[in-house]
Amino acid sequence: MPSFEVLSRGFLKVAEEAAIASARTMGYGKRKHSDHVAVEAMRKAMDDVPMRGTIVIGEGERDEAPMLFVGEEVGAGHGVDGAPAIDIAVDPLEGTNLCATGANDATAVLAAAERGGLLHAPDAYMEKIIVGPTARGRVHLDAPVAENLRNIAKAFDRDIDELTVVVLDRPRHEQLIADIREAGARIRLIGDGDLSAGIAAAVRGTGVQAVMGTGGAPEGVLTAAAMRCLGGEIQGRLQAINDDQKSRLEAMGIRDPQKIFSTEELAPGEHIIFSATGVTDGELLRGVRFWGGACRTSTLFMSLRRKIIRFVDTIYREDLTAPVQFS
Repeated sequence: MPSFEVLSRGFLKVAEEAAIASARTMGYGKRKHSDHVAVEAMRKAMDDVPMRGTIVIGEGERDEAPMLFVGEEVGAGHGVDGAPAIDIAVDPLEGTNLCATGANDATAVLAAAERGGLLHAPDAYMEKIIVGPTARGRVHLDAPVAENLRNIAKAFDRDIDELTVVVLDRPRHEQLIADIREAGARIRLIGDGDLSAGIAAAVRGTGVQAVMGTGGAPEGVLTAAAMRCLGGEIQGRLQAINDDQKSRLEAMGIRDPQKIFSTEELAPGEHIIFSATGVTDGELLRGVRFWGGACRTSTLFMSLRRKIIRFVDTIYREDLTAPVQFS
């Protein structure tokens, strides 16, 4: 029987294959096509992994997505005695608009855990606050913005005007943006990709100290998996914007709309693996680079149980006679 950690090599390749496929569409302005090829590549790669996998965060419900829908079974271990049961959260192309326009920080992302190790969050919104290890335990989702920023600044031993907060550039964040600026902090507005921003907030040297605002709940679970590995923190509150989403939350057993989920509630697993491969260049990862007969990927790979964080540089060669390019 393959151990959970043995599967990690397969998970690494899953993210890389999705990144390569979507990177070939970068800059063409066809966001749906970019997402489609990433989904297809990720599913194909997962079906080679010897596991009994179940998608718990995916591309939508069965009726809405041809592949990688929530509840879909993946992997080569179904019907095989002893094959490990794995819950999987995916975002085959995090930042579809970023890829379509050639902007920075598009990634292909996968998180995996033992069965029950990832919250089965519906495709709804989530109010979030994300910080790294330095400010962990110093913030609260219901605290005033200025109070959170004072506590973050104190944790970093700096002034508030030395903090940078990432916020999705959306009309719903007008008041949040005003509050952050009134408190004196800087803001980095992004058009897409709050998962990548959350990871950046948990890594020193990126220039980001926090992420605030409302984004996707699936991305919140993926961020929580990354925070478990990085020692950071996310707090999230699920938000239903219509009756259908409200029904989904109730089906999950969530009766209290004010409930704040902790990092450990969003990603409670003890065998969490997280893999993110750059599609376009970003703060932590370079995008896929192509040259004659080969391509090169850059991946952030993390294992909670093994307490490892790896930056994996891989060259895929289609033409074995082509020269290897290291720049």
